[in-house]
Amino acid sequence: MLDFISKGGPILWVIMALSVVALAIIIERLLYLRRISIDEEKLFLRIKTSLMEEHYSEALAICDQNVSPFSALLKVGIENRNQPEYLQRELLKDAAAMESINLERGLPALGTISNISTLLGLLGTVTGTMKAFGVLGKFGAVSDPSALASGVAEALITTVGGLVVAIPVIMFYNYFASKVNYIITRLETQVNSLVDLISTYAGESSANTAEKPAKEG
Repeated sequence: MLDFISKGGPILWVIMALSVVALAIIIERLLYLRRISIDEEKLFLRIKTSLMEEHYSEALAICDQNVSPFSALLKVGIENRNQPEYLQRELLKDAAAMESINLERGLPALGTISNISTLLGLLGTVTGTMKAFGVLGKFGAVSDPSALASGVAEALITTVGGLVVAIPVIMFYNYFASKVNYIITRLETQVNSLVDLISTYAGESSANTAEKPAKEG
C-alpha cells in the first residue's frame, strides 16, 4: 500500500490530506444534522402549552433542551415577546440568518476540496506524463519499459486518487446543500407562525395582567 502511495508522488499526498479534511467535515456535519433533528410539531405544541399557562421560564427551558435552529428561533421569540410584532419579526429573521450560517458551516470547504481534488488529479496526470516523456527525450528509444513506469504510474495513480476523493465529496456536498436549503426554507416560513403564536398567547397574557388592576379599582 505504501509502495502504491509513494508511486503517486507528492501530489497524491496532498490529495490524501484533503481527503482527511473532507472526511472530518462530513462526519461533523452528519453528527450535527442528527443532533438538531427534532419533532418540530411536538416541540411547537409543548411551547404553545407553556405560553398558554404563562410559564415562560418553562418554555425557555424547553428551548434550551432542544438544540436545533427551530428551538433557537422559539427562544428568541419568547425572550422578545413584549416587543411589537414588527420588531419580533425582524429579530426572528436575524436569528434565522445566524442559524443559516451554522447550517452552512463546512460546505464551502467541501465544495473547494471536490474541485481541487479533481484538478490535482489532472495535475498529477500532466506531471507524470511529462516525467515519462522526459525519459524518452533523455534516452531516445527505451528498450526497458520499466524506465517509463515511474512517470506512467504517477499519472494514473494521481488521476484515480483525485477522482476517488472528488466523487464522494461531491455527493455529500450535494446532500448537505439540499438538506440545509430545506431547513433554511423552513425557518423562513416559520417566522410568521412564531410571531403569531407568541403574539397570541404572550400578548393575551400581558393584556389580562394589565386589565386586572383596572377591574380591582
